[in-house]
Amino acid sequence: MILSWVEVRNSILLALSAIGGNKLRSGLTILGVMVGVSSVIGMAAIIDGLNGAMNEEIDSLGSNVIWITKYDQSVDRSKLSDEDRNRPPITEDEARTILANCDYVEGVSPQNYYRKPGGNEAKFKNRRFNNPSLMGTWPDFMKVNNKSLKSGRFFSKTDEQLRAMTCVIGSDIKDILFPEETAIGKEIRVNGNKFAVIGVLEKVSSNFGNDQINGLIALPLSTFSKIHPWEKELFLIARSVSYNLMDEAVDEITGVLRNFREVPFNKKDNFALSTQDQFKDFIGGITDTIYLVMLVITSVGLMVGGIGVMNIMLVSVTERTREIGIRKAIGAKRSNIILQFLTEAMTLSATGGIIGVVFGVSIGLLINGLIGWPLALPIFWIIIGFLVSVSVGLVSGVYPAIKASRLDPIEALRYE
Repeated sequence: MILSWVEVRNSILLALSAIGGNKLRSGLTILGVMVGVSSVIGMAAIIDGLNGAMNEEIDSLGSNVIWITKYDQSVDRSKLSDEDRNRPPITEDEARTILANCDYVEGVSPQNYYRKPGGNEAKFKNRRFNNPSLMGTWPDFMKVNNKSLKSGRFFSKTDEQLRAMTCVIGSDIKDILFPEETAIGKEIRVNGNKFAVIGVLEKVSSNFGNDQINGLIALPLSTFSKIHPWEKELFLIARSVSYNLMDEAVDEITGVLRNFREVPFNKKDNFALSTQDQFKDFIGGITDTIYLVMLVITSVGLMVGGIGVMNIMLVSVTERTREIGIRKAIGAKRSNIILQFLTEAMTLSATGGIIGVVFGVSIGLLINGLIGWPLALPIFWIIIGFLVSVSVGLVSGVYPAIKASRLDPIEALRYE
């Protein structure tokens, strides 16, 4: 079936005229397609914004960070074997071993946290900060975790060796306990213990309202261990000398830890290493699953829109039977009739698709903007959404178009 541009143009004009002649019916049909398409685009924009926000959180730590933990971050602990449940904890000695034996590692930060039943508490005079994060770590914390100080200093190796009762606090704690004065040199009480404030961390913004750093009290790990000797289990964060040498650093750490833990050559690692790229892949897997669920849900809306288009076109064929008979009587071919009704169906659904794209993008940008996530324009899903809307019109219009083209012109002219 070879059609000229004139035929296509005339079919589009006839389709627009038919749509304009039945505004309410056409509007309801367009609305059904619009809802389906806007749902796809809006959800895609929000998911892309979420993905970007999570990647920004990971990127804030730097590109060459390695997390060393007892279990993998994604492990289901309810399904662990007895052997895995009995894994030895990560210790400070392992951090020293890594630092001493790994040439591709420039810093290691052991980190151990304590939470008092009912929540930690920091006080200065009559002012109080509830539920701060209390952590013990090494001087390398700043370098490894890519953090900076607003004032003062971080604790040194001497503070670590002497088990000094010093601390570095987050910006939120400083604002509450020392709203109009310097915190440096002041003494605060944390869960009843006195610590001299030697530094204040730079405020950190988060896409998810995670203010752990802003509400952090960092102690020398030796001091932390002296006060909380029962808190044995910690995790390590190591920084490779560069992103390009991450694989070498991971291999070195793996070999050193297997040797330190005396893991037999035929046994799997009894620890877990995670990198920034692995975290991003894990997050990408989650968002891919969300995309799949989104498509299943929103496809229902598009299917309903397609049924609406088909119903409208079947009604249109019935209403315009006499018109079809006249066109066939004066020489219109079956291809002309098919083109006319297919064009009308596709024009209806494409109009709904265009409005749906605009509406979906607007919703996605608005929600991401309100939440504070990166603004995302899902070009791929915009194209897919529009093409699907046109395809819905094409598929839904085939049967009515063929039905119209098969009408006998004599019988059609007699139709009232």
